[in-house]
Amino acid sequence: MSTWRGTLTARSLATRFLVFQVLVVTLVLGAVAAVSVAQSTREFRDVRGQRMIAVAENLASTPIVRQRYADAFASRILAPDVDRAVALSGARIVELLAPDGVVRASSEPTRIGRRVDFGRSLVTEGRAWSGDLDVDGLHSLVGQVPVLSTAGEVLAVASVSEPYPTLWQSLSGAGERLVVYLGLGAALGLIASWLLSRRIKRHTRGLEIAEIAGLADHREALLHSIREGVVAVNTDGVITVLNDSAQELLSVSGDAVGRRVDSIGLDPAVEQFLLSDAPGRSADDTVIATRTRVLALNRRPATTRGEEIGTVTTMRDSTELASMQGQLSSHKSMTDTLRAQTHEFANQLHTISGLVQLEEYEAVRDLVGTLTRRREEINEAVTRNISDPAVAALLIAKTSLAAESGVALLIDDDSHLDALPPALATDVITVLGNLVDNAVDVSEGSVRKVVEVTVDDGDGLHISVADSGPGVPVHLRESIFARGVTSKPDVPGGRGIGLALVRLVSAQLGGRVEVTDGPLGGAVFEVRLPGRVTRA
Repeated sequence: MSTWRGTLTARSLATRFLVFQVLVVTLVLGAVAAVSVAQSTREFRDVRGQRMIAVAENLASTPIVRQRYADAFASRILAPDVDRAVALSGARIVELLAPDGVVRASSEPTRIGRRVDFGRSLVTEGRAWSGDLDVDGLHSLVGQVPVLSTAGEVLAVASVSEPYPTLWQSLSGAGERLVVYLGLGAALGLIASWLLSRRIKRHTRGLEIAEIAGLADHREALLHSIREGVVAVNTDGVITVLNDSAQELLSVSGDAVGRRVDSIGLDPAVEQFLLSDAPGRSADDTVIATRTRVLALNRRPATTRGEEIGTVTTMRDSTELASMQGQLSSHKSMTDTLRAQTHEFANQLHTISGLVQLEEYEAVRDLVGTLTRRREEINEAVTRNISDPAVAALLIAKTSLAAESGVALLIDDDSHLDALPPALATDVITVLGNLVDNAVDVSEGSVRKVVEVTVDDGDGLHISVADSGPGVPVHLRESIFARGVTSKPDVPGGRGIGLALVRLVSAQLGGRVEVTDGPLGGAVFEVRLPGRVTRA
């Protein structure tokens, strides 16, 4: 048994399928044969049963049978009539029976004197009967007719029986056409099975079941163990592959497979990227900032046998890298601020040095006084409303940097900010610094050249930065927070990492950022953080 199982296991997929198809064909042919046999048997019972009754009636109505049925030599006297009944009916046995079942005359002399069991026959009650009985051990169709007296008494019974045909006789009796049809069906079935098995083998590239299952398991294991996210999309925009990392990065579940990209609630920028139909459908290192992550995406077309079947996109979580880049940008901004202040102080020192050389000491005293008052005014304007030292220092530095660009940075008189927890202060500096830098850049070319900052911690933390720039069109107010999109018309390709970081940090703190039209003619960016994050 084990050897047979080993042989079956070693058979190829095409061979197994061929064997299976042969079994199916055999079962179908068997069913057809069974139906044919059943139909032949039913026809035999209906047609031959009536024939048996007719021959038995003819024998029972013969005058000599009615006169000599009880004669001691009835078997010899009635033999010609019995033989004639056999010839007429084609039956195997024709007999004349006594009412008690004893055979008085028979076409089989060896049965004379035997007792026959009438079984379910009703002939002893005076009625003709046709049905199944065992005759000499053979299942036979029997027709029995009573020989009645004038008073209606059963004097004898005329019995005609014929065995049921064998299975082969039934099939042969159905006609040669059935045999031909069965044979033709078997041949066609075998040929079709062989051709189908060859086709399957060609489409499976000769791989067997275990190999196909192994490849599928290996593919699944590889896909779901890769740290990078993998998303495959077919030409109809339906997701066909989505590994575990991609599910986590995109915040979707595994049931997204088999659904269209635009029906699973992805971030609009990611959705547009996956469905975009650029030439070649390839894209290298495209960075997109969603509400909670910064993703680096690469897309390649997927082809098979020269035909494009969709795209495969890999993605990496670059959130930490983007945060580091934001910190570097903040440091660069501070460096630029210090550079601007150094340049300003150098000019002032050169002026003082020149006045001293000219011995204009009174003018030196007036200049120093003026510079001191101006610095104190800037510091006072910031620190009387902003108590957090880090945020205050940022605004003082940004004020000087904006002034170097010819832009006035104003702190709203209604602003108020107490000291923040150190971790939150760092995040607020990142948000506020990027918003101010963006506002100053877009306000440089405007007429008013004003940026107004409002910071309020009365109900949570509210940061508002309004500029006098060109504003943000309504259709860009969502996509502007994605990397590579900017409201600055003079920046080719955009530098939108700052605004992307603003939304990312705000989302991580449980807040949100919005952009609307501002009172200065440009845009106003508002960040709202919940009250729980402001507690030390």
